[in-house]
Amino acid sequence: MVAKREPTVRQMRLAAELRRLREVAGLSAREAAALLGVNSVQISQIESGVSGVSEQRLRRLAANYSCAETELIDALVAMATDRTRGWWETYRGLLPTSFLDIAELEYHSTYRRDVEFLFIPGLLQTPDYARAAFSSRIPELPQDELELRVRHRMERQRITVPYEAVIHEAALRIRLSDRAALRAQLDRVLELSEADHITVRVIPFDLDGFGGTWTTMMLAGGAVPRLDTAVRDAPHGTAFVDSEAQLAVLRTVFRKVEAASLDPERSRDFIHRLTKEL
Repeated sequence: MVAKREPTVRQMRLAAELRRLREVAGLSAREAAALLGVNSVQISQIESGVSGVSEQRLRRLAANYSCAETELIDALVAMATDRTRGWWETYRGLLPTSFLDIAELEYHSTYRRDVEFLFIPGLLQTPDYARAAFSSRIPELPQDELELRVRHRMERQRITVPYEAVIHEAALRIRLSDRAALRAQLDRVLELSEADHITVRVIPFDLDGFGGTWTTMMLAGGAVPRLDTAVRDAPHGTAFVDSEAQLAVLRTVFRKVEAASLDPERSRDFIHRLTKEL
């Protein structure tokens, strides 16, 4: 096993799932190690993301844990054996690791769903809008770091899986810079919404009974639903959510927000009207 000094979020997710399988089986790390013919330190290293795990060893662990979920096991094997060095690796050491983790998560996702109330979703932003968004950060970023973030965000827009964004009217009206920049941003949203794999929905101010779902979030689909991941803003950075209970809550929230929004055609008409006001 090769030690990894800084596990990615994807590697940590694999480790967490293997730990959950063991706990569901009612085995201690020592008992699991005995079944595998290794010591408990090796199990602990695998379950903390410090060490990798081969396909053969992972399948033996799953068998010892009496896990019969074939699709889940295959998905975990794919995670364990993936050697992709994606475009985001060029930013390693230059940007916070959460930027790289989000890009890797998106690369492997089977779908994306965003809910935004104050900002246009990152995957729909123009460079000028992204630049204005990053410029509002406190403390201010040096110009070179700001431009790195803008470039990284633009590269994230390579996503080709089904993508749905639900955007509140507030986000469509807030001018991070000026009228011209916002008009260009709304035009960009309209342009992207015409793509077959992109759906944009709007929640207007003029909506009765909308409350209790003011939750900005990103949902990324895994190879199986069990491996879905949500991303939330946290006080000191980015929080990656993978517990089944929390994911169930956030999926329900998304369905409620989606149901309250305008359909895609009416949403495009709504955004067209806003551009004429600018």
